[in-house]
Amino acid sequence: MMNGTRSRAADLEDDLEMLSYTLEEVLRASGDPADQRYIEIRDRAAEALAQIRARLERTSDALYYQTKKAVYRTDDYVHQNPWRGIGVGASLGLVVGLLLARR
Repeated sequence: MMNGTRSRAADLEDDLEMLSYTLEEVLRASGDPADQRYIEIRDRAAEALAQIRARLERTSDALYYQTKKAVYRTDDYVHQNPWRGIGVGASLGLVVGLLLARR
């Protein structure tokens, strides 16, 4: 699950970088609505933005459902093994407490 999340995050980062470069080109263009180069760059930026928004929506939906599934699994596990859950919680609390005490 973590590798899939990293892959999606890397894809999203690449898309945002592509969008950034395209938008920089738009800003560097003359801005003259009659300029064909400006129109092409503007259209490419609009298309890239639409694609990134769609991918971001799909990715956020997928991450939401993965997180929800993990929460339900954890809840089921703790209900089936309450003493293990208490032990894990106490251990994590001890580690966090020790780390905070070092400061």
